[in-house]
Amino acid sequence: MADFLFAPHNPVTVPIARGGLFAVRRVFCVGRNYAEHAREMGNDERDPPFFFTKPADAVVVGGAAIPYPPKTGDFHHEIELVVAIGKDGSDIAAADALEHVYGYAAGLDMTRRDLQAEAKKAGRPWDMAKGFDLSAPIGTIEPAEAIGHPARGVIALEVNGAVRQTGDLGDQIWNVSETIAYLSQFVTLRAGDLIMTGTPAGVGAVARGDVLEGMIEGVGTVRTSII
Repeated sequence: MADFLFAPHNPVTVPIARGGLFAVRRVFCVGRNYAEHAREMGNDERDPPFFFTKPADAVVVGGAAIPYPPKTGDFHHEIELVVAIGKDGSDIAAADALEHVYGYAAGLDMTRRDLQAEAKKAGRPWDMAKGFDLSAPIGTIEPAEAIGHPARGVIALEVNGAVRQTGDLGDQIWNVSETIAYLSQFVTLRAGDLIMTGTPAGVGAVARGDVLEGMIEGVGTVRTSII
C-alpha cells in the first residue's frame, strides 16, 4: 500500500432518507434557471444553460450552522432542487436522463453576491463567489424510487420565519432531464455527482444570527443558521 504524505480526507457524504449515505463526488450548479430570477439578475430567459462548480467539501448537512464568510458584505441565499446522480453516463439523451438520477434533496447555493458582481464586470470566473467553504447546505436525499421525479411543486425559503423566496419547480427554464442531457455533453457524469438546478426569484442578503429554512414540495427541507 502506498505511503500517503498525509492521511486521505474522509469522503463527503449526504444522508439518505431511508438509511445509508450518498458519497459526494462533484457539485455542479446551473446558473439562472428560473425565468423570474433570470430577469431579476438582468438576463434573458432561454439562454443555453451554463454551469459552475462547488467543491465537494462545500457541502453542509444535518442542519449545521455556517459561518458568515470573509471578504463579503453581501451574503445571499438561493434555495435549489438538488439532483443526486446514481449512474454514470455521457452524451445522455434527455429521454434517458432520469434513469441516471438516484434521488433529490433541497439545498442552498450560498453566494458572495458582491464578489460575483465584481467577477461578472471583469469577465472573470465566479469561483470565489460560489465555491467557498461551507457554501452548500443540503438536506436529506430522498430516493427517486420512493418519491418519483418531481417536475412541479412549491420551492420556498424562509429567513427567520418570513418568506423570502417562493416558486414552482415547473418554472424551471431547463428541466432536470434537459439539464442532465446538456451537462453530459461536456463531462461524463458519475455516480456521486450532485447538480444544483437553480433558484427562483427573491434572492437576498442574510446576516449573522439569521435562520434559513427551505422546503421543496414532495422532496424535503434544508435548514441552516448563520453564525
